[in-house]
Amino acid sequence: MVLSALVDIASTFLAGLLAGEEFTIFYGVRTPLASLDAIPQLKLRQALIHRLKIMVPAIFVPTLIFGVLSTLAVTTGLVFALHCAGLLGLFAWAIVTLPGTARINSTIAEWDPNAPPGNWKESVKAWERFASVRPWGAIIAFVMFLIAVAI
Repeated sequence: MVLSALVDIASTFLAGLLAGEEFTIFYGVRTPLASLDAIPQLKLRQALIHRLKIMVPAIFVPTLIFGVLSTLAVTTGLVFALHCAGLLGLFAWAIVTLPGTARINSTIAEWDPNAPPGNWKESVKAWERFASVRPWGAIIAFVMFLIAVAI
């Protein structure tokens, strides 16, 4: 019982960190970043990519592991359904991150900010489309895990 509660708390805490990071990047950083001229914008994007390519997986992977463990600890009822909904939020996050934003970030990280490719704005727009799903996947996971812990 105590171990199960600790796993629930860990999954909820980590999902909250992921949701906070995603919410801040998408709703707090993205718009001011887009308002910069091309060179400073691309330099800042690359600096963020360099930092976040370590930090985000370091949050997401344990969130997913603890989320799965907390879901396996219950097998029926509302709490199980809430955990499953939380996992669906994490899976939605992963589905748009791995083939979407992570792939685009890898490309952007290689650009010369002083001579970006002619289609750089289209790449950023594609990143925006994928990234719009990420905070909501993480927020859904956090809220579902939080409600499950509260019940």
